[in-house]
Amino acid sequence: MEKNSKIYVAGHTGLVGSAIYRELQRQGYTRLVVRTHAELDLTNQTAVDTFFDQEKPEYVFLAAARVGGIVGNSTYPAEFIYTNLMIGTNIVQASYKHGVKKLLNLASSCIYPKEALQPMKEEYLLAGDLEKTSEAYSIAKIATLKLCHYYNKQYGTQFLTVMPPNQYGIGDNFNMQTAHFLPMIIRRFELSKLLQQQDFEAIRRNLKADKLGWEIDEKIDFSDNKSLEEACHQVGAFADQVTAWGDGSVYRELMNSDDLAAICVNVINHYTAAQLGEFVNVGAGGDIQMRDLLELVKQIVGFEGKIAFDPTKPNGVARKLLDTTKMQSLGIALPGKLEDGIRRFYSWYLQRIQ
Repeated sequence: MEKNSKIYVAGHTGLVGSAIYRELQRQGYTRLVVRTHAELDLTNQTAVDTFFDQEKPEYVFLAAARVGGIVGNSTYPAEFIYTNLMIGTNIVQASYKHGVKKLLNLASSCIYPKEALQPMKEEYLLAGDLEKTSEAYSIAKIATLKLCHYYNKQYGTQFLTVMPPNQYGIGDNFNMQTAHFLPMIIRRFELSKLLQQQDFEAIRRNLKADKLGWEIDEKIDFSDNKSLEEACHQVGAFADQVTAWGDGSVYRELMNSDDLAAICVNVINHYTAAQLGEFVNVGAGGDIQMRDLLELVKQIVGFEGKIAFDPTKPNGVARKLLDTTKMQSLGIALPGKLEDGIRRFYSWYLQRIQ
């Protein structure tokens, strides 16, 4: 891509899309095109086609998707499969029709089979049953991946797909009922530290931070320290300990979204569809056991209490690690250290509650 190339980032308000947008700005790209959902409905084929006809982007990053946790996927499977199928289909078709030079599609490691061997190699895709709770989402994401592959095969397009692990980073969700594990546990350790320090003014600011969200069962009386303390207890934050679900035995692979964004810009700049094949895993190069991850977060936050595991609560999937053999053979650099990424993430989080 040239610095004055016209680049469309689909999903620029999301965790990964916003990171890609920031990385492009950081590298000096000056003609970035974005639209909010209110401005452009990506499930509307006519609207997407009109947008591409008017804007004529040369490069496209497809980071837009409807995402959610187990509850959302299980409750609204029709909406998840329809929305993500339409987003993928419309953007890929419009990119082909309007002569986009390169498109980079973001897949998700959750589309691998539920019982895939570890670490997960690219050839394991579709080699077994999907996780039922996210099947609708996974099928739609697999369809978009295959769509890119078959357009390349039939039309000679350059539509690339990368498969990242779980993401965290700037713009993440810290709501204590809907957040993914890492932002939720960072906030839990922070609240425990503040309880230990009896800094109720800081707890008050944390719980009032509208952009972080809360959604606990009971209404908080912000004028009463006891009410603040009870609110923290509801989410497992105590002055002497942090409570974590499961027994700490599972493993997780995590990547900072800014690190993924740098990889994505590198891939679209320096690699072809022929080099990548159907897709390439872009993993962190390793995973970490949950008990070690908790200890790392505890150290970064500066909490001096203990970690109490609750084995009556589910552990989740035992392991889901991407094999990075192909990635490294292509010369795609692995991201930075997990500790460095979490430290950057924690620093950003602290800025949000000031």
